[in-house]
Amino acid sequence: MFRKYIIPLLAVAGVITAIQTVRSSGQTRPPAPPVSEPARSPFAYSIAGSGIIESSSENIAISTNIAGVVTEVMVRPGQRVKAGDPLFKVDDRSLKAELGARKAALAAAEAQLARLRQSPRPEDVPPAQARVTAAEAAVSTAESQLADARNQFALLEAVSDKRAVVVEDLTKRRDAVTTAQARLSEARASLLEAQSQLALLKAGTWSADLAVSEAEVERARAAVAAVETDLERLTVRAPIDGEVLQRNVRAGEFATAGVLTAPLILLGETAVLHVRCDIDENDAWRLAPGSKARVSLRGNGEIFTDVQFVRVEPYVIPKRSLTGESTERVDTRVLQVLFSFPRDAMRVYVGQLVDVRIEAAAVRSALERVSAK
Repeated sequence: MFRKYIIPLLAVAGVITAIQTVRSSGQTRPPAPPVSEPARSPFAYSIAGSGIIESSSENIAISTNIAGVVTEVMVRPGQRVKAGDPLFKVDDRSLKAELGARKAALAAAEAQLARLRQSPRPEDVPPAQARVTAAEAAVSTAESQLADARNQFALLEAVSDKRAVVVEDLTKRRDAVTTAQARLSEARASLLEAQSQLALLKAGTWSADLAVSEAEVERARAAVAAVETDLERLTVRAPIDGEVLQRNVRAGEFATAGVLTAPLILLGETAVLHVRCDIDENDAWRLAPGSKARVSLRGNGEIFTDVQFVRVEPYVIPKRSLTGESTERVDTRVLQVLFSFPRDAMRVYVGQLVDVRIEAAAVRSALERVSAK
């Protein structure tokens, strides 16, 4: 029964299924309709390119010169700022303490310089003058003592009968003269020293000492200025007028100095927007500077605007698939062209991908020349 009926039926069903499969695979299926209509070119001959919206100032990645913990963030995404407005602030307690020490050192150096410039003090001169007067009196006394000792020695030495003179007395008189001469020399040296000290005191501070003290003051001022500069750098400010496009830092986080993969703050001028368009190097020869162009949104080609030519970046670079990642895949080489348009001309955002159609003046001219022939 099974062999007589079931197996033939299964064979027939298999043949029918095979026939249906062959017929369905041989049929041409209509293509699926696009999600949205592609943008149409307004030019007879055009160059198609992929573009990305950026600020007219180019997107500025804000970082910090000095690494540290962020204590305050003053801006939010979408906020307009002026050049010089504070964006965020890094912890400044250690620099403030160092600034206090540097200012104290500067005050000490300035006080030392002021003391040297005010020398001599009026109350210092009379004691020095008195020492000179005392030294002069000492010299006069020593001269009188020397003259007296010489007279006494001369009297003993003038006695004709040496037997009347005791040798010890003569020796004492001679020694007295020597002692008096030594005392006179000492008194004169003391007088010269006192006079020299008085002259130096009246002359004021030596110019070389003043120069050294002035240099110390300047060095202390430079040290204070250096710390104040570093303290000011801890407050990161906007370099231009613009809009905060992105904020990747918050209070309490550690801000690393240098170039970062994700900038702490992304800033740009958005009153006028730029479109950075990538043109395949094979089409670069068709581009004429100043060509007209139209930008349309991806996903809705009915939203478009005409843009103004800005410039050509005169260096062909490897193209990146525009994903916004730092590890974008290199595809081919492209020439970058910049166009501009007012922000209110079309609702777009910085970083958004758009389609660009550029009038191909070179192709048009070539075809016209062919037609003319």
